[in-house]
Amino acid sequence: MTDKKETPAQKFSEEEFISQEKQINFRSQVLRYQVTSGRIPLKNKEQEIEAQIFFTYYQKTPSNKKRPVTFAFNGGPGSPSIWLHLGALGPKRVKMTDEGFFPELPFELIDNDFTWLDETDLVFVDPVGCGYSQAKDSKTEEKFFNVAGDIESMGEFIRLFLIRFQRWGSPLFLAGESYGAFRVSGLAGDLFQKGITFNGVILISGALNFYTLHIGLGYRLHDLPYILILPSYTASAWHHRKLDESLLQRDLPDLLDEVEQWAKIEYAAALMEGSNLSEDKYNKIVDKLCLYTGLKSDVVRNVDLRILLQDFCYNLMKPEDKIVGRLDTRFVGLNAYENIAGTLTGDPSLASIIPPFSTCFYQYVAEELGYKSDLVYQNLTGVSSWKWETGHDDSSQALQKAMSLNPYMKLYLGVGYYDLATPYFAMDYTVSHMRLDKTRQQNITYHRYEAGHMYYINKKSLSDFYNHIVEFIQQAM
Repeated sequence: MTDKKETPAQKFSEEEFISQEKQINFRSQVLRYQVTSGRIPLKNKEQEIEAQIFFTYYQKTPSNKKRPVTFAFNGGPGSPSIWLHLGALGPKRVKMTDEGFFPELPFELIDNDFTWLDETDLVFVDPVGCGYSQAKDSKTEEKFFNVAGDIESMGEFIRLFLIRFQRWGSPLFLAGESYGAFRVSGLAGDLFQKGITFNGVILISGALNFYTLHIGLGYRLHDLPYILILPSYTASAWHHRKLDESLLQRDLPDLLDEVEQWAKIEYAAALMEGSNLSEDKYNKIVDKLCLYTGLKSDVVRNVDLRILLQDFCYNLMKPEDKIVGRLDTRFVGLNAYENIAGTLTGDPSLASIIPPFSTCFYQYVAEELGYKSDLVYQNLTGVSSWKWETGHDDSSQALQKAMSLNPYMKLYLGVGYYDLATPYFAMDYTVSHMRLDKTRQQNITYHRYEAGHMYYINKKSLSDFYNHIVEFIQQAM
């Protein structure tokens, strides 16, 4: 086995890739593959290396260059591909409980019976600033830490990958989770103009239009996100049995259909009225919000009918002195985060996954992949210096353009009921406003899962997700 030990002098020089021949037990068969890891350099016009992009490439053996290749990205921005890599898509996955909760110690990687590798070769990519991917220096980072720079650099990575591994003749797919969905939607539009087209784009708990997601006191003239997150509040309260018994007896999809219709019509109209809303109508809206969220009247009145994410997370189970997660409201933590409930640092759904995924990755990348580095694997650090374009950035237009120009490109949309970071109703709204013609609308596959943002950590959702993706890829070929 070839080891790679990085020194400071080598950090921004060309690296040799490390390849291993591996196999796993996959559905009563042996799945053999070659895995290659390393960093591809991004260069400026003077051919100076400006950044190194870490990737892990799985190719089923014996190799077949006509097999599809899927490029997978997580989000953030500032999140490496570890979650999709070791949570759902790769040949190994972190062993969690069947619900996706914190596992028993010691943490363990197991063969993944739901890996996509039997259907498509896989490339897991860490953008600049996360994982082992780095810019040359802090000044150079500015080139990559923005929407346009991120899409341009990841597009260049894909171009270089296709050259170095000779995959130009392969069917191509993009998969992105959260901001990764924003990224791959932009890539689909940008790379079409450069001659690189895709059979399919896979959006997992996607963020496409931040106008539908930004929610807070800084957006007082912006009520749309409150409308779009409401059904996710209902789903979460239903899961924790905080609703009226008559609603708990309902099937969740049926209940959510009712809430969606009320949110679009009565709730939206009430918020449009602002302070002109009559007292009688105001009280009726309060009653309905309490009914659909399980929150107390004083909580709803204190926020003037506009329920902030952190208020919901903090108050839903307050009598039990517990909070629910932001990324996945199925997760419950002790209410030690009063001032930061619903944020990254106070999210019990993150606290349950970071330790097992981080530990397993360090062991896996060194012992299984043979890629050894003293660098810290930047895991979900976020990018504080990220430069947003407008504050309401939108990549749905790039996706719409790509689908309009490429009549064969298919689109998969997967969402979780218990996700407050990228609520499923926000995705519904965004896609329904992309103004796609009927033909392109038929290219869309849509699935909802009874889990949260990373719905694949729930074993039932992971199994359903796998079946849906196998069907999607086969139809897109």
